[in-house]
Amino acid sequence: MRIQYSMVKIGVLGFQGDVQEHIYSLRSVLQPSGGTVTMIKKTEDLDGISGLVIPGGESTTIFKLISMYGIYDKILRMGQSGLPIMGTCAGLIILSSKTNDERVRGMGLLNVEILRNAYGRQIDSFIDSIDINGIGKFPAVFIRAPVISEVGDVEVMAYYREKPVMVRNGNVLGLTFHPELTGDLRVHEYFIHMAERGMVPVEERKVIR
Repeated sequence: MRIQYSMVKIGVLGFQGDVQEHIYSLRSVLQPSGGTVTMIKKTEDLDGISGLVIPGGESTTIFKLISMYGIYDKILRMGQSGLPIMGTCAGLIILSSKTNDERVRGMGLLNVEILRNAYGRQIDSFIDSIDINGIGKFPAVFIRAPVISEVGDVEVMAYYREKPVMVRNGNVLGLTFHPELTGDLRVHEYFIHMAERGMVPVEERKVIR
């Protein structure tokens, strides 16, 4: 039997950044079928979730707080064990294998190298259309966005000006842009579908495309 979204519970790391915007987008998809969204601020909040979103914001602040409260190591273990995780902007930096910032230790859940704020300052923020594999044309919002300068064994799902801007490694999804600021829910729907499939026994899964 296909698991319905009513059983899906997505956590959003709630210390800093675009927390409420992600919660609103996720609830817009989940609530009609009874799925839930919860804010994560303590290690015990991670128990029982189907997926986790690490939002954009200030990567050094987010890293400092999740390390201080013991959440960093638990997220890493859960990601290694198959928990679907989506990191946007700062969240991507934390999930990466090489941050190029001694203040932020990447989890290595995505084998990519990052250059922080490579698109410029806040004033240089912009929106442009990208083509995402499995989703289609999407309005991508870049705000002090990092650049993925090198990729390892990950699937590149989207490029912008020949640079990867969306990558996936199994259960882990990373974006340099902010889908929560567009009103277009398709990236959140894609991630929720990943979380739903993560609840299905491996032998019953089919490829998403």
